[in-house]
Amino acid sequence: MIEFHFETDFKLTETKKHADWVERICVSEGYSAGDINFIFCDDSFLLEINKKHLQHDTYTDIITFDYTIGRKISGDIYISIERVQENAETYGVSLTNELLRVMAHGLLHLAGYQDKKEKHIKEMRFKEEEKIKMFHVEQ
Repeated sequence: MIEFHFETDFKLTETKKHADWVERICVSEGYSAGDINFIFCDDSFLLEINKKHLQHDTYTDIITFDYTIGRKISGDIYISIERVQENAETYGVSLTNELLRVMAHGLLHLAGYQDKKEKHIKEMRFKEEEKIKMFHVEQ
């Protein structure tokens, strides 16, 4: 089950469309969707999670907790809307586009993609763009 939770004033307006897109991303990577929770929050909420669980005292746009078993993607994906908004401004893209990128990024981590080395970062960026384009394809 794909669920969206809001710990801030931000709300997705098309949750069905987003859930269908998440499902298609999973399938496109050879997985099925298990229990996937997107938790939209603010910087302070995500900073506390970062400190508590990862011992990092820094702001971030996303933290992903992976519960994937076999070929069924499951996990909790925490997204700071404040970071996403700032990144959208920094990179000159729409909030919608940046939000899709970050959501796809979390799912790609659950599918096993990494982004610590330069070659992995390039692959991750390519995959993010591929998944963003899928959002705009009507099914």
